[in-house]
Amino acid sequence: MKIVLLFLVGMGVLAMFGRLRFPGQRRLEAAKCRKCGRYRIGKGPCSCEKDPRA
Repeated sequence: MKIVLLFLVGMGVLAMFGRLRFPGQRRLEAAKCRKCGRYRIGKGPCSCEKDPRA
């Protein structure tokens, strides 16, 4: 029982530190489409901006 409690406390501390300083957060936000909010992969336009006839 004691080891489970220590594990849960340790995981909680790690979660707080991870939320405090998440590496690459700005880069992830910049990779989202401004119109639909999906993540863009690569350098091309988002699928919501492409011509549907092409």
